[in-house]
Amino acid sequence: MKKNRSMNSTLYWGSAMAVLLLAGCATPRHHAPVEERVGVVRPAPGVAAGTAPAVAAGDSGKPLPGAENAGKAGFYTVKPGDTLIRIGLENGQNWKDLVKWNNLENPNLIEPGQVLRVVAPGTDTGGVATKPVSLAKVETRPLDARPGAVAASGAAAGATAAPLPAVTAAPRESDDDINWMWPANGPVGTAFDENRSKGLAITGKPGDPVLAAADGRVVYAGSGLRGYGNLVILKHNSTYLTAYAHNQTLLVKEDQAVRRGQKIAEMGATDAERVQLHFEIRKLGKPIDPAKLLPPR
Repeated sequence: MKKNRSMNSTLYWGSAMAVLLLAGCATPRHHAPVEERVGVVRPAPGVAAGTAPAVAAGDSGKPLPGAENAGKAGFYTVKPGDTLIRIGLENGQNWKDLVKWNNLENPNLIEPGQVLRVVAPGTDTGGVATKPVSLAKVETRPLDARPGAVAASGAAAGATAAPLPAVTAAPRESDDDINWMWPANGPVGTAFDENRSKGLAITGKPGDPVLAAADGRVVYAGSGLRGYGNLVILKHNSTYLTAYAHNQTLLVKEDQAVRRGQKIAEMGATDAERVQLHFEIRKLGKPIDPAKLLPPR
């Protein structure tokens, strides 16, 4: 009898231990996951992942400055990669005027989706929105020149432009009365083409003089626009602007008044495959064929 009780007790405890071992095997042994919160972006409530909200918002989630003016005449919506200098050039304005008109504390801090005023307050745009000129695949990126165009040869470096009189919505007849001259003496290597070249490529040797194509004021002298190298931009009046790109040396600075025929740069090959002056004339921001305005050679 005692022997049977001992066997039964052994079987009982053996079964109990087996149950415990099986329960332990069924319990996962990995650690609880740790949630990485840093850098995780979660969609806003009610917005599906991968979709953008209707109104552009900044990092704070609030609408970006000027969003209520998107699409209106005289305003420009910032795109990725934009800089204030390029926006000013593509809309024919001095970048410093854009700083003033938009009350920008830091001109280096603009965000995609932000809407900027690109015409002077109180300017009658006549219901026509100001749009930047579309860029084509060319050696240099086109520049817009709504307020004053300059005809110069050669690209100059990067200074910024000083405030000039507010641009008008429509060209004035007197603005067309400009005494143009060729900005460089070399042959034309590439003619104007709306789809491929927004200006003339005038070839030459390193150091050849680049001349102001007409009286004007320097609104930019620097190398801050990709594709233009060392660039000079002159503003002639409310309608015409000229650009001189790829220079090896710049001889003028921002806000400097220059005279027709004045040497403003030396020809080079910055951001170009050969020594050349890329020369643009823009009328109200639209590139036009310089050969139609320059005197016959």
